[in-house]
Parts: sequence; structure tokens; C-alpha cells
Amino acid sequence: MANPWAGEVGLSLDGVVHNCKLTLGALAELEASLETGTLIGLVERFESGQFSTRDVLALIVAGLRGGGWQGSASDLLSVEIAGGPVEAARVAAEILARAFSVPDVAGK
Repeated sequence: MANPWAGEVGLSLDGVVHNCKLTLGALAELEASLETGTLIGLVERFESGQFSTRDVLALIVAGLRGGGWQGSASDLLSVEIAGGPVEAARVAAEILARAFSVPDVAGK
């Protein structure tokens, strides 16, 4: 089960739940892969709803890797994400938010 206090969010790939979180190393890897070059630009795109599928994929890969997964973006091309693209975008936004905030005690 994902621990929000540790910045974790659960994501089901092919029926197996993986914990996603943005560690410092995962954030550095994510920033290196961004076309805009900064995390601030990524946060701004998510806040304004102007993010791309590439942004979602980069965040999911970084989050999975921060949670200990050893795969790459190409490994996600053939997996079934429970909830589809909408859930992937929600998880991406949530792990980004959790990386820079403390979870709501009354929330999830």
C-alpha cells in the first residue's frame, strides 16, 4: 500500500500495484528528460492543464523508478494501466504534488 507521508502513490500495471514516488534521484532523471529542462515548467503545465502525454509518461517512469522499479518508458508501451490514460495522468499529477508537499491528514 502506498504511503502518502513518504510521497508514494499506487499505480496498477497489469494488475500489480507499484508504489511511485519522486526521490531526489528520480527528480534529477526526470528533469534531464524534460524538453523544457526544468521542473518548474512541468509543474506549471500540470497546474494549467497544458501537460502532454510525454509529460505524463516521464513522470510515471520517474515515479516508478523512485519506487524501485527497474524498467524504462518502452516497458510501459504494452502494459495495462488500471484506469487507463486518465488514471496515469492523475497519478502523475499526484506524485508531482506529493514530491513538494505534506499530505492532507484527512485526505487520501
